[in-house]
Amino acid sequence: MTTSTDSTTTSAPAKTVLITGASSGIGEATARRLAGLGHRVFLGARRTGRLASLAGELRAGGASAAHRELDVTSLDSVRAFAAAGLEEYGRIDVLINNAGVMPLSPLADLRIAEWEQMIDVNLRGVLHGIAAVLPQMRRQGGGHIVNVSSVSGHRVDPTAAVYSATKFAVAALSEGLRQESRDIRVTVVSPGFTQSELTDRGGSAEAQAAARAAAAQLAIPASAIADAIAFAVDRPADVDVNELIVRPTAQG
Repeated sequence: MTTSTDSTTTSAPAKTVLITGASSGIGEATARRLAGLGHRVFLGARRTGRLASLAGELRAGGASAAHRELDVTSLDSVRAFAAAGLEEYGRIDVLINNAGVMPLSPLADLRIAEWEQMIDVNLRGVLHGIAAVLPQMRRQGGGHIVNVSSVSGHRVDPTAAVYSATKFAVAALSEGLRQESRDIRVTVVSPGFTQSELTDRGGSAEAQAAARAAAAQLAIPASAIADAIAFAVDRPADVDVNELIVRPTAQG
């Protein structure tokens, strides 16, 4: 596996960036991109083996990277993650709320446990992240919260009703936080079909197979979303990029 970490550094000051769901997909790609730009990355996810491998690879390439096990559905876990990042680097400049799940199914299937899982990870997990870092960002007099939503937060498709509901909620939550903030930047990034593991677990077999087939034809690499996040992160402190929608050109 290759890494994007190289001698290139960002023109913006190096920042400490906490990333949830960093063991694969958009989270992993974002860690690589930001580390390659010279930022310090603190990685969280449940799969600590993958995290350790990624952090080690980034450090071998000259980046500053550390990791900790993280379950975003647990407020205690998220607070411990933020505290560990603060202890490691002395401040928290950016939180990227990326962890998410997408077990697609028709509502009539009544897969209630999966509905609750989406609410717990996709929405409650974002709230936990905000709660864990906002006090420190206020003390610092600045910070940046990036919430990864989806194009499903702008439209609703069959089998994605609950998933869309959580992503619409993330957009509303982000806008509310933005309006309440004068020193905290807030960005919502909404990916379209992107190469990831989202359709690998849960959901109805038919719905997930259809999503995988569409992704196989249309999906853009996770690095495309990482580039969009890096753009927002590296704007000057007085520039707040509020919304970015990044989808394949061929996606309807």
